[in-house]
Order: sequence, then C-alpha cells, then structure tokens
Amino acid sequence: MRRLAYIRIFLLAISLSGIVFQGEARHIIGGEIIYECLGNGTYRFVMKMYRDCRPQQNAADYDPMAVITIYRGDRAPYARVTSFNVNLGRVDVIAPPDYPCLILPPNLCVQEGIYEFEYTFPQWPALESYHIVYQRCCRNNTISNVITPGMIGATFTVEIMARSQKLCNNSPEFKLFPPTVICVNNPINFDHSAIDSDGDSLVYSFCNPLKGGGLQGGPDNPFGNPNNCEGIIPNPACPPPFQNVAFQPPYSSAQPMGGSPIVSIDSETGLIEGVPLVKGQFVVGVCVREYRRDTLIGELRRDFQFNVADCDPTVFAKIKHDSKIGDRDFVVNSCGQNTVLFENESELEQYISSYRWEFDVGNGKISVTTKDAQVTFPGEGEYRGVMMVNPGTDCGDTAEIHVNLYPDIEAAFEFDYDTCIGGTTQFRDLSYTGSGQFTSWEWDFGRTGTSAIPSPGHTFPVPGRHPVQLKVTDINECRDSLTQIINYFPVPPLLIIDPSTFVGCNPSSVFFNNLSVPIDSTYDIRWDFGDGHTGSRVSPTHVYESPGVYSVSLEVTSPIGCFTSAFFPDWIEIKESPQAAFSYSPDEPSNFNPQVFFTDESFNAVSRTWLFDRFARSAEPNPSFTFPDTGIYQVGLIAIHQNGCTDTVVQLIDILPQVTYHMPNAFTPNGDGNNEMFIGRGFVAGMQNFEMTIWNRWGEMLYRTNDPESGWNGSKNNSGEVLPNGVYVYVVHYLTPRGDPIRLEGFATLVK
Repeated sequence: MRRLAYIRIFLLAISLSGIVFQGEARHIIGGEIIYECLGNGTYRFVMKMYRDCRPQQNAADYDPMAVITIYRGDRAPYARVTSFNVNLGRVDVIAPPDYPCLILPPNLCVQEGIYEFEYTFPQWPALESYHIVYQRCCRNNTISNVITPGMIGATFTVEIMARSQKLCNNSPEFKLFPPTVICVNNPINFDHSAIDSDGDSLVYSFCNPLKGGGLQGGPDNPFGNPNNCEGIIPNPACPPPFQNVAFQPPYSSAQPMGGSPIVSIDSETGLIEGVPLVKGQFVVGVCVREYRRDTLIGELRRDFQFNVADCDPTVFAKIKHDSKIGDRDFVVNSCGQNTVLFENESELEQYISSYRWEFDVGNGKISVTTKDAQVTFPGEGEYRGVMMVNPGTDCGDTAEIHVNLYPDIEAAFEFDYDTCIGGTTQFRDLSYTGSGQFTSWEWDFGRTGTSAIPSPGHTFPVPGRHPVQLKVTDINECRDSLTQIINYFPVPPLLIIDPSTFVGCNPSSVFFNNLSVPIDSTYDIRWDFGDGHTGSRVSPTHVYESPGVYSVSLEVTSPIGCFTSAFFPDWIEIKESPQAAFSYSPDEPSNFNPQVFFTDESFNAVSRTWLFDRFARSAEPNPSFTFPDTGIYQVGLIAIHQNGCTDTVVQLIDILPQVTYHMPNAFTPNGDGNNEMFIGRGFVAGMQNFEMTIWNRWGEMLYRTNDPESGWNGSKNNSGEVLPNGVYVYVVHYLTPRGDPIRLEGFATLVK
C-alpha cells in the first residue's frame, strides 16, 4: 500500500506587480493575525502574510508598510479608533522539504512576511470589541471555487471581545503551516489544530473567507483609487461587517473543495479529511472559536489556498513476474525448482534507500534485505510474500507476491526423414510434465512454417541447416522449449522443369524454370541443352541459335553426395526464322520529294507486312508511301517465314526540310512596272535568321533587310538618295530549318 505525504507548499498562477500601487497584485494565498495580551491594555500582534517566492514577471514584494486600522463596536456603525503603518519585520522562505516520494516543480517555495506591532488601547477593558483589520487586493485569478477571484482581495482581521479584554486573554495559534498542495483522488489527513496558551476550549469549522479591496476603476484609471474600499490597499481599511467571498456552485464555505467523501474539518480535533476529486486551486477559510467555561471569548481566522494537483510518486515496488493480480499483486511461478530468484524492478531506484522481502514458508518466515532475493522453499505448493521499498517510512511502497511451485516440465522430441530423397520429416513429441497434462505445443520450423499438434510432419521446401524449436506448456502454465538442428540436404524426389517455351524461332531464348524441391545454389547442377552447350545455374536461360530439335538433360548432386537426374528427349524445337531487310529511294527524301519507294530484300520470307510509322500499313512486296510532313519516321518490315516465324527490321526515314533562294543579277527601277526590285525568289518556309545587304564599291552599306520577301528599289535604304546606274554587291545569309548556315553573294546591276 502506498503512503503519500502532503507537501506544504503553495502554487501561484499570477504574482504581484513590480511596485506597490502599480498594476494588479494578484498574489494573496493566505494569512492570519494572532495576539498576546501584555497587560494594562497593551497587546502584541503578529500578522503573517503568504506569497509565492518563485521568480515571476512583474512580481511585487510585500508592502514595506502595512496599513493597520482599529475599529471599536459590536454592531454598525463601528467607530474608527486609529490607523497606522506597520513596517515589514522580516520575510522567511519556507522551502518545500526534501521529500523523495514526489517529483516537485523546480524553484518552488513560499515566502512568509511577518508584521509585528504593539498597541495600547485607550479604553481598556472596554465595553465593546476591538477589531484589528488589514485589507489587500488581490487573489489569484486561477482560483476554481470563487467567483471573479482576480478582482477581489482579502480581509485579515481579529476581534478582541469585551469579555476577552477583562480576562487579558491570548489568542490561539495554529500549530502547522497549511498543506496547500494535495493529491487529487488521494485522502487528506492534515492536523489543522491550534494551541491555546490559556488552556481554553477550541472548536473548529470551515468558514467564509472575507473580501477586502479590489479592482474597481474607470476607463481612465482601471485600478481606481488604491486607498478606497474597492482599491488595491484600502487606507484606512473598511469597517465591519465584512463581505464574504462569493463561492462558485457547487462549492460553499462549508464545502469549499467537494470530494468523496467530502473534504471536511473535525470540530473537536481540527483534523481535515476527505478525498478531493477535482484538480484546481481552492480558497478555504478555517475558524477557531475559543471558549472559556462554555463562554465564547474569541475567534481565530485563517484564510488560505489549497492546490489540488496530480502527484507524481517516485517510488514503486515492482518485481519481475509471470502475471499480475490487480495493480500491486505479482505472481511468480517456478516449475521444478524449489529455489527461486526474485528480481527487483522497483522504480525509481535513486529514491530507494532500503529493501525488505518477507516470505511465509509454512514452518516459519524468511526475511531478506538485499535488492534481489533468492529463497529456497520446502516443496511444491503456494506461498505468499511481500517486497517493501523504504519500509517504515512515508516514502514507501509494498508489492504483494504470490509464489506457485509446480512440478517439473521438460521439452523433448525426435525426428525421422530420408536423408537422400526429399520428402516429409516426421517429428514425435517426447516431452514430460509432472502435472501430467499438456495444454499446448508450439512447433517453429523457421521460415518454413509452424504447427500446434503434438507430433506433426513437415516438408522443408529448401535444403539447409534448419533450426526446429518445440515449446510446450502444461496445465500449470509451466513452459519449456528445445531447439534442434535438422541437416536437410536430400535431392528432389522428382525433377520438375517448366520451360518458358517448347517451340521457338531462331535465335530463341528459353528460360528453364526449375520447380524441383529441395534444391538451391549449394547443389552441383549440370544442364545439357542438347546443342553442345551446358549450364550450372538452378534455373538457367539459354539461347538456341540454330534451327533444330533438342533434347535436354539435368543432373543434381546434393552437398552430402545424393544424386538424381532427368532426361527430356526431343524437348525443345527451334524453327528457322526469315531475315527481314529492305531498301528505299530516294536516299534523301525531302519536302520537295516526300514520296519514298521501298524494296523488300528479305530472305526466306513468304509474306510481309509494312508499317509506315503510325500512318499506314501495307502487304505489297514493294510499296511506296508519301509522308505528310518533314521529320524522322519509323518504317518497319515484318518478314514471315512459311513456318510462321517472323523477323522485323526497322529503319528511320528522314524527310528533309529544304529551302531555296535564288538571286537575279540585274534590275531596272525605271517605273515601267517591270523588274523594279532587286529581290530573291524561292521556297522560304522554315528559313531562319535571314539577312540581305547591298554594298557599293567603296564598302558602304546601302540597304539591309531581314525579310526574304522584301527587295531593294535602287535608292539608299529604299527611301533616300536615288543611286546611279552601276554594279553593286549583294550578300545574303540565312539558316536552313535544321540550322545549317547558307551564304550567297554576287553582283546586282542597276540599269534605268
């Protein structure tokens, strides 16, 4: 059984701002005021305030001076006696204890701010109560059981009743710091009692925490006046009666945390018990009423915050086991062995300082304090034990152990097979169990199969050293296994060959698929393909070059010398194939001459089929075909032998794209409408990068064009000075459709 301690730490969601009166100060997590009567109306007061001390953005310190206000009266209106500032005395850090049972958040601690002061009441003993009050905003806005917690603060107050003044009574004082972190779904068991130095009777209850201060400002000042009743630090503090915080249903002051059973406080002992079921932050008020001879003389009030969270225990008692009963009971079975080694698997080992094993062996107990335990039991039967980690501490855990000592079990089997001729290997179970009853057999033949019957037969499809394992289980769940190696190297009982074809045309490639089992590459394999060639692969491919009928033989010898062979007479027939060939003319067809004439030059062909790319086909001996455009085309010829064998030849026919361009030697731009332009003529479709230039004898360029269909009119640049009769030079450059460069040059005679 696990025991979880309660870690006395606080968790805060949002802390103070950097400077008092600046920003929201959502930081309050607890506090109380106690007093001691020094006589003659003088009292010493101690006010304790709690905040988180983890580094936080915009976190504020304690108020360096707390505003204390004293009121007198037993009903409204209450008279304010005085207000004064009390300096912060000291700040103590309450760090979480070094507790190994839980993994705690890093850098987590609580600060306790102490404000101490003395005050002498001007009227004492008075006929009315004195109320000592301090108010401060605000609470954590992540609190689960209070409405708008981040907008309200807390009132810390203590009342010194008139009858208490007459008695110079001292207030009770809580013994322990509250357990603000508790584990969800785990029981609370915290002593929240107080000590009373006067020996008065104390009655405990949950009570309503009190509001004090808040965040009630306008749009221009969201924090309002920090000193009024709804401000961050009311100065002076507002008088009684004080408002209660509003609980979020289904929570209330009497049931601030819910739970099953409900978290409650014992009125006589102050013991808080229950099991919280919901994670979150919960404000709780605890009031202690003080009675002397059945008369109420005072009340101590504490306001603090519980945090219910997932606890991460670090210590788990575990052992190596065969099965489990529930979560903490481990079953260990031993078959045929009275001495049992118990192996410890407890977690986390770094948090475990000691171990203890205890076993009841019938005639006494055996105790072991080592991590693992080896125990000898008197004989077969059932035994009980426990294994404890950190025994006798709060950070401990216990594992229950059930030990079953059963009779022995032993796996055994034998096998029988023909070592030279492949076939079924017969296995026979020889296993033994003292229980007399097996429940399962698990045979594992490696990658070749399994079986679940006692004595199976198995055929290995491949030769080799096969590990065979048998696992047996009896009625007590006792298990044993045995593995034996089967040296399996027989030859196949029958050689089975499946050729890819039995009839082919030369040259013919035949794949001989060897379906014989068992056989692999470790065997000596000899093929004779009947054409003078041999092979040694398990399943070879052979090419028959010449026509004929061929017999095939195969010889197989296993690694241990077993031999078998097979002969397949007149098995493969290879027929004669034709030889396809053709020629064509013209040798260089073009767009000017796209018709091509084909001549069949095949050998041993009785018919043929022509394939003109994707456009047409023909069965004529010597056809012609006109190609639709320039480019490269595939032309195929399938030659067919009289025996049905075929041969195919494919040639690429290039229909050349051609252009022509011819220049004149003279022109007469005289306006008669004839021969007015110096211009070339030809087929220019597909021509690229054309340029024509005209030059005079002094090397001056007179005309230039990139259009093969534009000419020179005899003037400079076709628009300037009219040039005289004479002989001029022309130069023409262009590329053919396939990028071949062409250059033309000559004389242009201008005659008017």
